[in-house]
Amino acid sequence: MKTLTALALILSAGAASAETLRFGYAQNAAPTVEAMHKFGELVEEKTGGDVTVQFFPDSQLGGEREMVEMLQGGALDITKVSAGLMESFGPVYGIFAMPYLFNDQDHYYKALDDASIMQPVYESTRDQGVVGLAYYNSGARNFYTTKVPVKSLEDLKGLKIRVLQSPTAIRMTELLGATPVAMGQAEVYTSLQQGILDGAENNESALTIARHGEVAKHYSYDAHTRIPDILLIGTMSLDRLSEENRAAVLEAAKESTEFHKSLWDASIESEKAAAAEMGVNFYEVDAAPFREAVAPMYDELDADKKAVVEQIRAAGAQ
Repeated sequence: MKTLTALALILSAGAASAETLRFGYAQNAAPTVEAMHKFGELVEEKTGGDVTVQFFPDSQLGGEREMVEMLQGGALDITKVSAGLMESFGPVYGIFAMPYLFNDQDHYYKALDDASIMQPVYESTRDQGVVGLAYYNSGARNFYTTKVPVKSLEDLKGLKIRVLQSPTAIRMTELLGATPVAMGQAEVYTSLQQGILDGAENNESALTIARHGEVAKHYSYDAHTRIPDILLIGTMSLDRLSEENRAAVLEAAKESTEFHKSLWDASIESEKAAAAEMGVNFYEVDAAPFREAVAPMYDELDADKKAVVEQIRAAGAQ
């Protein structure tokens, strides 16, 4: 029923204009929502109104995977999803789920702003009908738990931790000694509340936007991954645009990334303050033992992924 309703929504919107791009997205932190809507404004501005963007927010059209599949079929034009999800469409995206890949946020921005690194990643799913336009920061992912705070590697042993539906995230969690449980975001709150999960891993906004801070009171800063969000467009949608309008869409996407950066840090501090008011405690962690535990993952990479890792590490040394 939900799928039929979603299709009715996007078809009615698409009928309004041949150059209306239909953009569906799931629940997101405020800066990301603002950046996506900024993208829409920029597209209209740069095309002189020739192309407009129609938004379908908060999972009206389904989950992230469903919306990627809609792009593939041409039922939707644009979406924004986690690079963790994209690993199942383009294996190179698994690089971003590699633990402790980035030194810090500055290193992360340097690498992801480098077209020589990112353009091949964005193009890696072209034969599946989708390509990347740009990225948005989704922060550093850290562990948070309901009962025992994670202050050391030993504290993770045996805990059932929700992870992204990503083989790389699952492998990381296993090497750290926890039991990975891959599930959609919508199920996490109840699973934490009922004890099905002992914890999860995400940035600070999950504590407030998804209300996980109501049931998980311990948040530990190990910064194991910095997995970007990826702005995607269907190849059918991109190809139907004129060359001039395609260029405008690409330019708008990149400018929306810069806009997002200007909002991100202040937003995270605000989310952290709100989570503290909910009773969440924050802990600094020595990540060195964690890094050592997951080192075998880098030896297991194939040659192509190792090459991308080297590019990213080189960006951090600049």
